[in-house]
This record gives sequence, C-alpha cells and structure tokens, in this order.
Amino acid sequence: MAVAIGIPRPSFAEPSETRPDAVASDPDYAAGKLALERKDWREAATRFGRAALRDPENADLQNYLGFAHRNLGQLAAAFEHYTRALELNPRHRGAHEYMGEAYLMVGNLAKAEEHLAALRRICLLPCEELADLEREITAYRQRSGVGRSP
Repeated sequence: MAVAIGIPRPSFAEPSETRPDAVASDPDYAAGKLALERKDWREAATRFGRAALRDPENADLQNYLGFAHRNLGQLAAAFEHYTRALELNPRHRGAHEYMGEAYLMVGNLAKAEEHLAALRRICLLPCEELADLEREITAYRQRSGVGRSP
C-alpha cells in the first residue's frame, strides 16, 4: 500500500459552501466546479446534475445548478434549483445572492430586495454575498432609473 505524505489534496471548496467535504468525495461535483471556473455552463450543469442525483439533499449542488442554468439563460430551471437550495438550507448565502440576481434579470426588483433583506439578517458580519447583491441592485436601479424602495 502506498501512502502519500505531505502532498495536499486539491481543494475545490468555496468558503461559503455548507458541505465542503462533498466536493472532494464526488468526481462530478469536482468536475462541475472546474467547469464553472472555465465558464463552461453546459458542462457544469451536466456534472452538477449527475452529482445531485447521488446527493439530492445538498443545497450547495442545487445552488450551483441554479447558477449554471442562469448563465445558460434557462431562468425557469435556475429558479427551481435556487428554490430547492433554500428549502434545504434557508440561510444559504449563495442561493440568496444568486436568486436575487436572477430576479433582477427578469425585472423583479422587489423579489431581489427580499433576498437582500434575508442576507442582511444572515450575514451578521459583512459577507461577500451581501455586498455583491447590494452592488447588483444599485447597478440595476441606476440602469432602470428606479429609486430606492421605502
């Protein structure tokens, strides 16, 4: 039996993932993350879809599936996956951010702001997802000429 000592395993986990161990144990999950880095949305959706068949209760996988489908322009599928991610983990920061951004894509500022409010409750300290969605909402308001909601 060979033992590798001192050679770290590659880590594909994001700090905001709720189950960072899952990516290391599933080759499709790992391949999906690499496809995201290449912006190969179709490959990412395929790989994450395969991994989700084996791990249907993984909110991170559902979030990544939503992200891949959103970038493919398949917004109905994206909303389904983000919704499932939030059913599995109502405090999933990535799903709130990405769903808010998807709502901006369909012109629903009020729903995007609901996800921003959720992130404000979840992120007790500043978090990247909150900052990103705030920035996207601000840009959306500037593009559309919509003022700040009360």
